[in-house]
Amino acid sequence: MDLQTIVTLTTGITLLTCVLGVAGVHAYATGRAQRAALVDRLSSTGQIQVGRVRRFRDLDRRLRRTRLGRQLELRLAATGLDMTPGEFFVYMLGTVAALWLIGQASLAPFFGPIAGLLGVGVAFQFLNWQRQKRIEKFINQLPELARIMANATHAGLALRTSISMAAEELEAPAGEELAKVANQLAVGASMDDALSELADRLPSRELVVLVTTLVLSNRAGGQVVSALRNLTETLEERKETRREVRTQLSQVNMTAYAVPVMGVGALFLMDGVKPGALERMTGSPIGQACVIIAFGLYAVGFILIRRLSRIDV
Repeated sequence: MDLQTIVTLTTGITLLTCVLGVAGVHAYATGRAQRAALVDRLSSTGQIQVGRVRRFRDLDRRLRRTRLGRQLELRLAATGLDMTPGEFFVYMLGTVAALWLIGQASLAPFFGPIAGLLGVGVAFQFLNWQRQKRIEKFINQLPELARIMANATHAGLALRTSISMAAEELEAPAGEELAKVANQLAVGASMDDALSELADRLPSRELVVLVTTLVLSNRAGGQVVSALRNLTETLEERKETRREVRTQLSQVNMTAYAVPVMGVGALFLMDGVKPGALERMTGSPIGQACVIIAFGLYAVGFILIRRLSRIDV
């Protein structure tokens, strides 16, 4: 092979490589632009939501495979928090480590593990509080939800269409939860399964009554409009009753939280009056047992006060 042939072959390969490189860059840019246009179009119609960049993806992926991760994912979904199980787990570990160090440094080394366990309880109590707050807000929106669906059904719209209309008009959390139901119905899920899953995510007597009314009406037909309007009046009355009961029990609920806080405050007061007293007290097995029993009694008192002040309306 002479020199001229080698030069020609090299030039041809170089040109072909350049052409393929330009075509690849053009295809990549076109695909990226089409994806961005699709995301913008779907985001504007509410079919998908573009969220923030998730952290700890590897941990989150491994955690979702476990039973704890699946349960944690269901709890987070019920709270409405924009957080993955991996993120919550890492934040909880950070809180436990911080409380452990604070308890060990400010009181005594024995109180470090107790403060860490308290951090785990506080994290899951925070989830329960967020979930209950979301349920309460959803219950307050139920009268308006029933009213919108009654008007839509009276206008001749189907039940699926009335659910989609209510999802667009109502704010969170009712709008978000009904949007999930509408999306499930759009991909072929039955009305019974979609509404039952909604009742499982946000359990309450009011929602169970509404779901039962809609399911029975969807199965057997009947006067859906009159049933929804009667249900609207009942939900309005229950809403006012729940507000009155919550106001009457607010002082009792504050007492449930004040009693453990006073106990922990007494520990800081004791250590402040006589520095090193807690370390000497927890240096013996008898002192450690007394501290554990005292914390257990505070926990039992908190649970009993909360249970006695819980009135289901």
